[in-house]
Amino acid sequence: MGKFALIGEKLGHSFSPQIHSMLSDYEYTLKELAPDELESFLKTTELDGMNVTIPYKKAVLPYCAHVDEAVGRIGSANTLVKREDGWYAYNTDYCGFIYMLTSCGYSPEGKKAVVLGNGGASVAVVTALEDMGAAEIVVISRKAENNYGNLHLHADADVVVNATPVGMYPKTGVAAVSLDAFPKCRAVFDLIYNPSRTKLILDAEARGLICRSGLSMLVAQAHAAAEYFTGSSIDKGRIEDILHTLERETGNIILIGMPGCGKSSVGEALAALTGRSLVDADEEFCRTYGISAGDMIRSQGEEAFRQGETKVLSALAARSGLIIATGGGCVTREENYPLLHQNGFIFYLKRSVEKLPTKDRPLSQQKSPAALYEARKALYEGFADYVIDNDSGSVEDTAHAIMEIMK
Repeated sequence: MGKFALIGEKLGHSFSPQIHSMLSDYEYTLKELAPDELESFLKTTELDGMNVTIPYKKAVLPYCAHVDEAVGRIGSANTLVKREDGWYAYNTDYCGFIYMLTSCGYSPEGKKAVVLGNGGASVAVVTALEDMGAAEIVVISRKAENNYGNLHLHADADVVVNATPVGMYPKTGVAAVSLDAFPKCRAVFDLIYNPSRTKLILDAEARGLICRSGLSMLVAQAHAAAEYFTGSSIDKGRIEDILHTLERETGNIILIGMPGCGKSSVGEALAALTGRSLVDADEEFCRTYGISAGDMIRSQGEEAFRQGETKVLSALAARSGLIIATGGGCVTREENYPLLHQNGFIFYLKRSVEKLPTKDRPLSQQKSPAALYEARKALYEGFADYVIDNDSGSVEDTAHAIMEIMK
């Protein structure tokens, strides 16, 4: 079926091989190239095609025998296919962005769009918005006429697209703009796919706006590239199938609930079922600060512990593919919700108050479990994506119930 690869200067972790393996049965690898290696590689490689990422999307064009219309307008290519007379260049970021919008039922036709950032990705976004009939497209950058200091001029925007790296892992929890600046906004799209929910997307979700992250665009552009690679049509339904598979495999499973509700034991059962790593947030706190959660609460007070706990959760939740057993009171700090939700699925383990132990749990000793539960019940339910009964069955039953939801 041929040999293909993703080329770039620094690739790090990439979902591309995993995505392409689910699209077809060709060989797909990663190839890092220094700038002075690019020309020789393009002239001598035995690859049948490639995807191209930073910083070579423009640099490959002089070595191409043909560029399609989108590449000519955008000025960069991210997909090359070898034919008899040389490399043919395509831009599937353009296709991926169009899918990102249409897959959630949004059309920019006749509407005003604000695009954050003026890099290569921004040009593909603007071109796609033009072709989809946007009435006005405003590109925001730091030093241009339209900049972050005069966003009030564009308060009538219907859609906001983030084409900057602001909010990308590991510097999560920040956004290039506040959505307060766009009171008429109905849709938000972020090209970032790690974390799966940036601060911008979380804010859009909280406002009930149409929104989608960059993972959908990543998979859709790979689908378009795979069609160029194979020369055949691939069912578009595969895009959502692959997207959901990636979300399940990379999203953290986060367990919340009252002290003693079974988070650690259920987490261990889930780790055994899935092969994922289990991280206990209280144990991670002890490793980080050299003192147990209980001892810090007793010696320095609950507030000091909560501040340290938030820092620990921030570091853990930015990672992918973990099982995280949280402390029982993490829900008492509102800022912990976006940290946990940005990259994971939150499961509230619900257990009868009379079955909750209090030994070695300082807060459960200061207040009765019933009083703690009443104070936190609404918080657990507010944080949770799913509520799981951990009262009647075994630990393994609860773990299997969570895995059924993940499927």
